[in-house]
Amino acid sequence: MSIEVACPECDGQLQHEHDHWLCGACHHKFLQRVHCDKCDAELEKLKACGAVDYFCNSCNELKSKRVVIRRFERID
Repeated sequence: MSIEVACPECDGQLQHEHDHWLCGACHHKFLQRVHCDKCDAELEKLKACGAVDYFCNSCNELKSKRVVIRRFERID
């Protein structure tokens, strides 16, 4: 199952590459940043047994990937 992600610059489709996302339309590169849904702090990624969750050091709470805020930061 492939998830479609829109480019924040041109609404083209982003493709996940090794450590970044690339827009097929405008060719800009992006990093995905994950933020807390309550305090907007950047979250720490936790991987265990194939599952991915996040931890907010500000709120001191474990966050599910379903409730986090994802933002794309242009890197080129």
